[in-house]
Amino acid sequence: MKKFLTTVLCVFGLISVAQAESFVFTAIPDQDESRLRERFDKIATYLSSELGVDVKYVPVKSYGAAVTAFRNDQVQMAWFGGLSGVRARQLVSGSEAIAQGYEDQFFITYFIANAKSGLSASDNFPTGIKGKTFTFGSKGSTSGRLMPEFHIRENLSASPDDVFKKVGFSGDHSRTIALVQSGAYEVGAVNFKVWENEMKAGKIDASKIKIIWKTPTYPDYQWSLRGDVGKKFGADFKAKVTKALLEMKDPDLLSSFPRKSFVPATNADYKPILDVGKSIGLID
Repeated sequence: MKKFLTTVLCVFGLISVAQAESFVFTAIPDQDESRLRERFDKIATYLSSELGVDVKYVPVKSYGAAVTAFRNDQVQMAWFGGLSGVRARQLVSGSEAIAQGYEDQFFITYFIANAKSGLSASDNFPTGIKGKTFTFGSKGSTSGRLMPEFHIRENLSASPDDVFKKVGFSGDHSRTIALVQSGAYEVGAVNFKVWENEMKAGKIDASKIKIIWKTPTYPDYQWSLRGDVGKKFGADFKAKVTKALLEMKDPDLLSSFPRKSFVPATNADYKPILDVGKSIGLID
């Protein structure tokens, strides 16, 4: 009935097509789904009020599903990691990275180890991880797979399958921490922001798990927008969305990411991710 009434109102010019459309976004599932829902439902409410259109968040089950939804126009915007964002924008002509968290300009991956692994913290790449069991996060994760694999290959001159006794993919960063803390894997790679969040939530037992190495910085998460949103929502819609994200000041909204603020981003900012992805065969 709602769809029928909307159609009638559009036909008689009582509301515009832009008003009738819902602006839909998603996010890569890098943490527990309930936490993502809580965070992004609040973002949808904020954007609805700022943009004057109905805004909806839809969850997805995998990083690949987020890219597919963006490609198929099931969502018009996504909170991507560096790698998933590059992949998605390659598939949709004119799509752009429009904003990133302040911290995403210099993101870090932590290599973490179970206390019983015998590994210690080091400023240098921990070559002692060779021969251990190791878990990445999602196969499509920048911080949980792309960058740690790059440094493993760079420092040990071999693929992860040749370096480790067993290689796993946990699916998300929270799960990586849990697996290493339990001893299911001796070593893992995790997004430093998720580590900080889990630490604040009391889910990390420092007697069982520790950080052994921090990667050099790299660009990571960003908001990417399809290039054709102007056709649905008006020529100035990209500017409106960008402004709303950059002017997000609510401490509660920002802390849920967690980010201190959002800053401008461009596709060019993610060329390092594109180059690394190509160098290890994760991007054609």
